[in-house]
Amino acid sequence: MKRITTELVDDLDATVIAPGEGGTVTFSLDGASYEIDLGRHNQQALRDALAPFIAAARSTGRRSSGSSRARRASTGSGDTAAVRAWALRNGYEVGDRGRIPAEIRAAYTAAQG
Repeated sequence: MKRITTELVDDLDATVIAPGEGGTVTFSLDGASYEIDLGRHNQQALRDALAPFIAAARSTGRRSSGSSRARRASTGSGDTAAVRAWALRNGYEVGDRGRIPAEIRAAYTAAQG
């Protein structure tokens, strides 16, 4: 019998990423798209580093066609109730209806890491 095993390795620290403990993150900058394999700790570090920039940025309304792992971390309209509940529990002022500020969405996304 022959068995081939594939391991996902963190591109920053070369540690093996156990199933469910990280994955591929896609992002874009200056019109170029990137993807990087990261464990949970390094995924959170990336999100924390980008959070203030995302909070101050304008949305282009476009989404890249990244992996399902990358889309899972998004805070689309289906997550609005969860974002509002999280914001209220964490001391943010957010209305019952209407648009949720980008700063709150970025903080929510960073906290989910």
